[in-house]
Amino acid sequence: MRARSARARVLLASAAAITAVALAGCGSSKPGYCTDRTSLENSVKGLTSASISTLKSQLTQIQSDATALVNSAKSDFPSQTSAISSSVSALKNSVTALPSNPSATQIATVAKDASNVVSSVKSFTDATSSQCS
Repeated sequence: MRARSARARVLLASAAAITAVALAGCGSSKPGYCTDRTSLENSVKGLTSASISTLKSQLTQIQSDATALVNSAKSDFPSQTSAISSSVSALKNSVTALPSNPSATQIATVAKDASNVVSSVKSFTDATSSQCS
């Protein structure tokens, strides 16, 4: 009898602990796009000062992180996520169009597009600062 009673108390205590942890997590959770935002911010760090070869290698990660962010936040922030999609697409197009020996004008276009990506990510960060802080 004692073993059964002790087991019941342990089970009740475990259930209460699990419930308490679950309820504590509910009140403090941030939207999923906050993690996606951080990933994209990390991907675009240094983008405007990157070399063309570095930019080409960063582009795949930037596209992946941008897609994740847009998918998770587009219903809450449609204009900001649209700007991110457009700017990343323009950057991809300008980088893809670069020949092996790009002209100064082509490099300037890539630099402008990279700057636009950084700007659109910053706009999203500013718009979500209260939700993700």
